[in-house]
Amino acid sequence: MQLYLPIAEMPVDPLVVIFMGAAVGFLSGMFGVGGGFLMTPLLIFYGIPPAVAVGTEASQIVASSVSGVLAHLKRKTVDFHMGGFLVLGGGVGAAVGIAIFRHLRAAGQVEILISLSYVAFLSVVGGLMLVESARALLRSPEDKPKRRKRRSVAWMAAMPFAMRFRRSQLYISPIPPIFLGFCVGVLAAIMGVGGGFIMVPAMLYILNMPTNVVVGTSLFQIIFVTAIATVLHAAANQTVDVILALLLLTGGVVGAQIGARVGVRLRGEQLRALLALIVLAVCARLMMDLTLPPESLFVIEAAQ
Repeated sequence: MQLYLPIAEMPVDPLVVIFMGAAVGFLSGMFGVGGGFLMTPLLIFYGIPPAVAVGTEASQIVASSVSGVLAHLKRKTVDFHMGGFLVLGGGVGAAVGIAIFRHLRAAGQVEILISLSYVAFLSVVGGLMLVESARALLRSPEDKPKRRKRRSVAWMAAMPFAMRFRRSQLYISPIPPIFLGFCVGVLAAIMGVGGGFIMVPAMLYILNMPTNVVVGTSLFQIIFVTAIATVLHAAANQTVDVILALLLLTGGVVGAQIGARVGVRLRGEQLRALLALIVLAVCARLMMDLTLPPESLFVIEAAQ
C-alpha cells in the first residue's frame, strides 16, 4: 500500500516509514539521544527531499522532547532561568538559519548544505564518542573513572549583566548561554536536529553546569527552539509534511519504549561505542552520496 505525501510530493510505503521511526525511536530509547541526527539522513536515503526531511524532523523532535521534559520536571532537574536565555538565543538563531536555508534553497544549493553539515558534525561526534568509549572499555577494573571537576567560570562572571542561576549553582553573564543557544538554533533550522548532541557537552564543559540539570534543561530549550524552527519552515519554506511526521511519531513512540528496556541491560561504554559506530556508518553513507557520480547524468543545453 502506498500513501501520498502532499508536501514531499511522492508516494511512500507507510509501513516502511513507521519502521524507520520505530528503529530511530529504539536507538533513542536505548542511548538516551533525540535521534534527529539519524532520522534526517535516513529520510534522505529513502528518497524524501532533504528540505522536507529537515522541516518534518524538527516537528517530530518537539513531540519527543516534551515527554522527556515531563520526566525531568518530576525530578526538578530543569533550570528554567538558564533555559530561558538558551531559548532566546535559539529563537534568533533559528530565524537566521531559516533565512540561510531559504536563500540556498532558492539557489538550488540547500541539499549540498544539509549533506555537508551532517558529514562534518557526524564525523566529529561519532569519532569523539568512539574514542571515549574505547578508552572506557580498555580501562582496567581497578581504575575508577575520574569524577568531572567543575571548571572556573570567572571569565563568564566578569562579563556584563552577570546574574545568579540558582538551579545550576552558577553566577555568570547570560551572554554565553544566549550565544550557545544561537548556534544551536541555526543548526536546528538547517539540519532538522534538536542540537542536544552539541548542547549537552557545551553546557557541561563551557557553561560548567551540574550534570544532573544538563539533560532536562537541554530538552527544555529544544522544545521551543525546534517549535520555532518548525513554524518558520512551514511558513517560509512549506517543507513540513504533517502526514510524514505522524507516521514517524507512531513508530518512534513504540520503538523508544522497547529501546529503553533493552538499554538498561547493556553497559554505558558498550552503548556509546555502538552508537558511535552507527553515527560513523551514516556519515560514511552520506560521504559516498556526495563523492560517487550519479547513475544518470543530465546535460542542460540552452534552448534555441
